[in-house]
Amino acid sequence: MPRLVNLQPNRGGALALGVLPFLLLLAAYLLGSNARLAANPDDKLLPSMSSIATTVHQYALEEDQRSGDILLVVDTVASLKRIGLALAISAVIGVTFGLAIGAIPYLRASLAPFVGAIAMIPPLAILPILFIVLGLGEVAKVTLIVIGVAPIIIRDLALRATELPAEQLIKAQTLGASSWLLSIRVILPQLWPRLIDAIRLNLGCAWLFLIAAEAIASTEGLGYRIFLVRRYLAMDVILPYVLWITVLAFSMDALLRLLRAKLFPWAEPAT
Repeated sequence: MPRLVNLQPNRGGALALGVLPFLLLLAAYLLGSNARLAANPDDKLLPSMSSIATTVHQYALEEDQRSGDILLVVDTVASLKRIGLALAISAVIGVTFGLAIGAIPYLRASLAPFVGAIAMIPPLAILPILFIVLGLGEVAKVTLIVIGVAPIIIRDLALRATELPAEQLIKAQTLGASSWLLSIRVILPQLWPRLIDAIRLNLGCAWLFLIAAEAIASTEGLGYRIFLVRRYLAMDVILPYVLWITVLAFSMDALLRLLRAKLFPWAEPAT
């Protein structure tokens, strides 16, 4: 009898198994919503699907009466700009310092403990400091995400650099590679796939920091809208926004995974 660990689902089976938890969650929501609304038609905790659909149409397709904007579009664009800029800055910082720390022992001894200490600081704890020092504008929001993400990327890339086989480095030096060429031609190319993986793994944290910053000081954004309507218990707005954030994060992860496969096929795991 084959062992369970050796059984592999086919393509259709894997797709069905992947969809199953989402269907079960949807069914549980529908059952809970119907039960609560049957007991209290004015219940706001689990709104009906028709109520959610009406709200989505209002926020995603109709112009706001006060501003004339389509709120979901405005909020999405604002949030994507912030998180996109923050991740780009974090990637540049991460690959620069990760390469330096991983390749040069003196810099590793000097900077690794400092970066490790920075990585241990809860970014949300210093959010008030950022707002005091940098103001309530975009700089503080982007900086919060960078502080939360960049040190993790630095440590991840530095660890990857130190894990490279010593034979590669010795052969490169035997062929006359200087420290600069060794870093740029041997170590750095092998860090690019790891950089994409590090960004993917930090997407959840980046969205968390973004939502927190927008909730406290913003006039637009997905996090701002969620915390704006929570005082009215508007779950028909909150739930679609949370689902939309999940879709955006999942899409970003899928695009990064596709980018990694296209640019660095040699780094893909064997199948």
